Amino acid sequence: MSKNPLPTPSAHNKEPVRGVWLATVSRLDWPPVSSVNVSSAATRVSLQKRALTDKLDKLKSLGINTVFFQVKPDGTALWASKILPWSDMLTGKIGQDPGYDPLQFMLDEAHKRGMKVHAWLNPYRVSVNTKPSTVTELNSTLSLQPASVFVLHRDWIRTAGDRFVLDPGIPQARDWITSIVAEVVAHYPVDGVQFDDYFYAETPGSSLNDSLTFQKYGQGFASKADWRRHNTQQLIEQVSRTIKQINSNVEFGVSPAGVWRNVSHDPAGSQTQGAAAYDEAYADTRRWVQQGLLDYIAPQLYWPFARKAARYDVLANWWANVVKPTHTRLYIGIALYKVGEPSKNEPDWMINGGVPELKKQLDLNESVPQINGTILFRENYLNQPQTQQAVNYLKQRWGN
Repeated sequence: MSKNPLPTPSAHNKEPVRGVWLATVSRLDWPPVSSVNVSSAATRVSLQKRALTDKLDKLKSLGINTVFFQVKPDGTALWASKILPWSDMLTGKIGQDPGYDPLQFMLDEAHKRGMKVHAWLNPYRVSVNTKPSTVTELNSTLSLQPASVFVLHRDWIRTAGDRFVLDPGIPQARDWITSIVAEVVAHYPVDGVQFDDYFYAETPGSSLNDSLTFQKYGQGFASKADWRRHNTQQLIEQVSRTIKQINSNVEFGVSPAGVWRNVSHDPAGSQTQGAAAYDEAYADTRRWVQQGLLDYIAPQLYWPFARKAARYDVLANWWANVVKPTHTRLYIGIALYKVGEPSKNEPDWMINGGVPELKKQLDLNESVPQINGTILFRENYLNQPQTQQAVNYLKQRWGN
């Protein structure tokens, strides 16, 4: 077994990724809720810009070099899009021009600080709930340019996980998502594009009703599950191809659930007993790596070493072996959000402020040649009281 990773055209002379996800859905990390309620637009813009530059300054001081910025949290955009209406995360109202372009602002400010930005998009989510008030707001976009997909293509919309989503089995819906990615890559100097793990996102009480879509498009598939995986595959293939056609320097990556498949379901799977992307999100994430469709994969390994059902080291090493014969880089997503939180199943996050567990995870990432970086989930947890010992540790370890 060779310890040296294969030479890849772009992986040489690359410092490891030290990244963070910055979520805008429900304003989890940004923009500040308080900025949305101010009466003056100018004040709102300056509060939002200031909040973002303050965050970037802090990230820079911690040695973070890549921000995964959520620019499409649902069926709305945080850039000047001709396809999606402006996000209500910015102003409180879908389709209202925020008075500046947050993606362009983020790119300018991060690049000025020597940091990279990947545009993070949630492909299929249209809204975070199905409340009557949400329906009213989505319907009210009909007069806007552009209107919401909810009113323009009502026939693509389903509910799943108590949210409005697009039906991934409809080819035109996949083409539409691809066109959104193309718009970002063609008009903004992004360093990368990332999809998260929400492909088919169902919950037991709220599954996706795609039986008519399956009747229409599922001929020739042995099972609905195989057909669904094919749909996810089609999306990844066409997005990958499109990005490379527009700008071959823009990296395409996916951040899937940490378990591809459990060994109980597939001998090629990992020694785990966790929710598996292949079986639950209908995402054959391992295949995308093997086929060279991704520049990087960032599995969410949100468990400690001691979590028997899904050990951190077991999964990190499993993924390292998957990428080994390929040119796909491996970044590991780690659970900053659990640090310092009491947990019956995962007490290690509490011991000495979570620092020993964090250290073990980072040590492993740095010792395995196939692991090219670490991404923290998520930015606002760097500012919480329970993580401060861990944040100080990160600063010592990564800081400039």
